[in-house]
Amino acid sequence: MREYWTAVGLLWLAGVGLRLTILAVPPVIALIQNDLQLSGTEIGVLSGLPVILFAIAALPGSLLIARFGALPTLVAGLMIAGIASGLRGAKLDVYVLYAATIVMSAGVAIMQPSLPPLVRQWLPQRVSFGTAVYSNGLLVSETIAVMLTIPVVLPLVDGSWRWSLAVWGVPLVVIAMITVVLAPPSVTATGLPTKGPSWWPDWSNKLIWQIGFLFGSVNSVYFCSNAFLPGHLTAAGRPDLIGNALTALNFGQLPASFVLLAVAGLLERHAWPFMLCGALMLLCVIGIAGTASLWTVVFAGLLGFLGAFVMTLGFALPALLTAPPDVARLSAAMFTISYGEALVVSVLSGAAWDLAGSPRFAFLPIAISALPLLFMPAVIRFHRPRDAGTV
Repeated sequence: MREYWTAVGLLWLAGVGLRLTILAVPPVIALIQNDLQLSGTEIGVLSGLPVILFAIAALPGSLLIARFGALPTLVAGLMIAGIASGLRGAKLDVYVLYAATIVMSAGVAIMQPSLPPLVRQWLPQRVSFGTAVYSNGLLVSETIAVMLTIPVVLPLVDGSWRWSLAVWGVPLVVIAMITVVLAPPSVTATGLPTKGPSWWPDWSNKLIWQIGFLFGSVNSVYFCSNAFLPGHLTAAGRPDLIGNALTALNFGQLPASFVLLAVAGLLERHAWPFMLCGALMLLCVIGIAGTASLWTVVFAGLLGFLGAFVMTLGFALPALLTAPPDVARLSAAMFTISYGEALVVSVLSGAAWDLAGSPRFAFLPIAISALPLLFMPAVIRFHRPRDAGTV
């Protein structure tokens, strides 16, 4: 029982490490812009780098897991992300900031595919619950970083955005050390292959693309809604609603995460939760695009809740639907496809805004990106044996 709760605690802390340093940037973005005299384009590049690295570095993460194991890869990712977070504040120029952000994001990217196999190893009978645990840590860390940076961290470091980024890197290093000391002994025998091409996904396997596009729908809707909601409200004459709408969209994820801690096991291996949430998410996107009032805030909050629900269930799919040696590479492929899709949808949304002359039309590609949630779950074999097939 002690090992069980230790595993639960370590998974939650690992989830915290996935987003803590990334979400520490938005609260100080104005300070960074003023200090380094950044243009809007340069701010956009800074904001987009993590998503790009999530897509690019997921497969190298799979290689590291196959070569060294899931636990060492997780610890290495935490250390890299934590140290690089502090280096983002080095007193040089924007290119140093970019370089450190790339390294930090790569650390996070290689961590992500290590968590599904660790859930499978540590909690083999409660995969969906374990996934809900680290998803909850991820969402709580997003909230903590956004809520505490301005009122707590900045006053502690005399208002320095550079030192605030360093402060948020420290917990990742601490989590890495705790994980090394307390990780359940069973993890040393990972059962993962250490040679051969096993880290590389079989891109001809349709399950990879089914899960990738399913998870890509969630990523696209979440990231792009955050990006284009402010422009929509500004053009509609309601910039006063931007803060409340973004808060609702992001903090709305937390209740879903806590609900899933209780019911995730009941919903695993079913298509209907994805399809129902997808339909409701589509309605919320339409509602956001069609309003500029308090209803926009309501729709944004519901969208955040539904997105977190689907995200958590999606995180569990690699561990549920494939054999243990294949969990890491299926996870890596899922992240590569899904974050790549989010980038494409973001570009298409911006193009739709420019072509139509209204930011409201940016939500058309976002709505289209949600459609796979309506039909893709129906063709996924959710009840395939866990040791069947390879990817």
